[in-house]
Amino acid sequence: MPYEQDVADRIRELLGTETGVEERRMFGGLAFLVDGHMAVAASGRGGLMVRVDPADADRLLAGGKAEPMVMSGREMQGWLRVDTANVRTTRDLTRWVGIGVAFVRTLQPKTERRKRSAEG
Repeated sequence: MPYEQDVADRIRELLGTETGVEERRMFGGLAFLVDGHMAVAASGRGGLMVRVDPADADRLLAGGKAEPMVMSGREMQGWLRVDTANVRTTRDLTRWVGIGVAFVRTLQPKTERRKRSAEG
């Protein structure tokens, strides 16, 4: 199943004012990277993949709106899957996109990291 274009368009609209955003087709979906880190994706299975602080995952799962992201039979630490039904409203989608963007903004931009390792 291809990713839902409507979900991708809505994510794109939410990220319109963010800096350092790029889109990349990945894992059968459309990933949105911020400063080189994947923050959120319109999943090829429908809904979203959201990058989260692993320390916050249990709290976010407790709300029942997300589940652990599983790829090739393995649970991916720091990633959640949110079903389409849980991002139907702008409020819900904004929340999940915001969680992903906020977490990756705590990470060193990949372009910076690459520059420093080349210099050092």
